[in-house]
Amino acid sequence: MVDRILFVCHANLCRSPMAEYLAADLLAKLPVAVASAGTHAVEGRPMHPYAAEVAAGTGAVPADFRSRRVAPGQLLDAALVLTATRNQRSACVALAPAALHRVFTLRQFARLAELAPRPEAATGQPLRAAVRAAAQARGRLQPAAPADDDLADPLGGPLADFRQCARVIERCVLPVAALIEAAG
Repeated sequence: MVDRILFVCHANLCRSPMAEYLAADLLAKLPVAVASAGTHAVEGRPMHPYAAEVAAGTGAVPADFRSRRVAPGQLLDAALVLTATRNQRSACVALAPAALHRVFTLRQFARLAELAPRPEAATGQPLRAAVRAAAQARGRLQPAAPADDDLADPLGGPLADFRQCARVIERCVLPVAALIEAAG
């Protein structure tokens, strides 16, 4: 069984689809699947054109992407839920309270992954072991300012804003990938 990371933003048009495509590329060699959804998504919309351009840079073809509204089942099935903002993290936990210990903002989890003790090898479940290790680091992480936890929404901005958002996503996914790899 391959564990899944679910990326969540507001409309599932910009940040979470870019995170889905960038993470799929960065985590391709690990036993992890990725998906995305939005707390307020309208089902079936294509990715924002600038987000699609960024996603195409991974070699993927984002033309078939369609937005999805997050559902409790997705949250409960995911081994890790990474949201763009604290508000979206709260919305996910309200929708599926049992997922509480697996829901983080992307930026928060990246900081935790950098501080986490190296997890013990987990037969067949390196993502779950990485999440447990990161959760152990929570007590050592200083509280962050809201701007340190929230991923800025590039919507309404130029292509450069989408590329900047993608760079932040990549910087956040790299320590997550390293932690998952260490757990494998």
